Amino acid sequence: MQRSTKIVATLGPASNDAATLERLIAAGVNIVRLNFSHGSAQDHIDRAAVVRTAAAKRGVPVAVMVDLQGPKIRVGKFEKNKVTLNNGERFVLDANCEVGNQERVGLDYKELPNDVGPGNMLLLDDGRIVLEVEAVCGSEITTRVRVGGVLSNNKGINRQGGGLTAPALTAKDMEDIKVAAQIDADYVAVSFPKSGADMYMARTLLKAAGGKGLLLAKIERAEAITNLVEVIEASDGIMVARGDLAVEVGDAAVPALQKRMIRLARDRNKLTITATQMMESMITSPVPTRAEVSDVANAVLDGTDAVMLSAETAAGKYPVETVESMARVCLEAEKSADYSLDRDFLQREFTRVDQSIAMATLFTANHLKVKAIASLTQTGSTALWMSRLNCGVPIYALTPDRSAYSRMALFRDVFPSLLAYKATHSDELVAEAELELLRQGLVQPGDLVVVTVGDIVGQVGHTNTMKIIKVGERRA
Repeated sequence: MQRSTKIVATLGPASNDAATLERLIAAGVNIVRLNFSHGSAQDHIDRAAVVRTAAAKRGVPVAVMVDLQGPKIRVGKFEKNKVTLNNGERFVLDANCEVGNQERVGLDYKELPNDVGPGNMLLLDDGRIVLEVEAVCGSEITTRVRVGGVLSNNKGINRQGGGLTAPALTAKDMEDIKVAAQIDADYVAVSFPKSGADMYMARTLLKAAGGKGLLLAKIERAEAITNLVEVIEASDGIMVARGDLAVEVGDAAVPALQKRMIRLARDRNKLTITATQMMESMITSPVPTRAEVSDVANAVLDGTDAVMLSAETAAGKYPVETVESMARVCLEAEKSADYSLDRDFLQREFTRVDQSIAMATLFTANHLKVKAIASLTQTGSTALWMSRLNCGVPIYALTPDRSAYSRMALFRDVFPSLLAYKATHSDELVAEAELELLRQGLVQPGDLVVVTVGDIVGQVGHTNTMKIIKVGERRA
């Protein structure tokens, strides 16, 4: 059984070398995440090259995703690297402080004093420490410790309920977008967008740099939830970034928001990645917890395109084993997926010929119980539209375009192949596709396959034909 849900793995010290990368890809990694919060531009350029070499060696598509750092809303560094804050103590966040101590600490985000006032609750280190603002004077924010603990260098800060004015794209992000274009990243993930305007700016910068990758909005701010539809429509997909989001809106709100976000994105033909602590225990353990297994399975049943690993593969002891475990969970969850295609069709309106062909193909595949769908596609758009509704039939996307081949590695239910189109007529191209599916052992003689193709071979946006073929049957 082929796995429909894709796996994103973050590179880091535990997974940078070519040998480990090959093992990760063999274990089931479909997308590699380059975290631009760490490392130099050259580090990421080199890593992208290693990823593509490893993928070519394995003969499988692997997408490269650049994850921008976004604004650094963090405390500074301490004299002794960390302090212990006790409940009830006063503690000062000071934008002008150089080195922190038991009484105060500096801020990477110098505008924080302008964004908060008395009564605001500040959550540090993913909510492990809670400070209540008592007063703001110049560069200093005087707080009272409500939930204490150990606070170490460079830990993140969130304001409960959101409201920080830091822009989604920093000067560093703007330079990193140029690097993403240079390495021909398949995806660029924008951190902390608050509105559609943030995503439009990122798209403009990427296009100006010559990049052709798709844009993913990381939903991790309360403001992004308020403007959710706008952000989704301005993006090619979203990442359900549950860490910072949980701190801003409350952890209990996140599961329902996850389901809502995935549903809204799929309804708008957008991609989805579910992220954060999916198999966190496997950083140090060779097996996941039962709760983590349920979490991954739940995301699969929600309809996510991909599930993501962060520190588990970047710095964990068991990166390959983690991917193997995640792949097994995805496969098992997919066996119980609910296909309700007829109901889904009632909510759809089609405005393009190629999109109508995609939907007609899904309907036919579901009711005729065909073996496979073959999508002959230049850009992957037809395959994307078909993958937004679950019909239980694998979609084999055959493309001559290497960029589309890599991008489609993220699409749920889609299995991309490179096929150099030799034919100039659609009937001949269908025959080429049939031979390729047979060669790969994906279909057998006598199987029914639904094929989407365009009358004008090799041109974008011209898919206008659906054909039902019986594999191996002689056709005039």
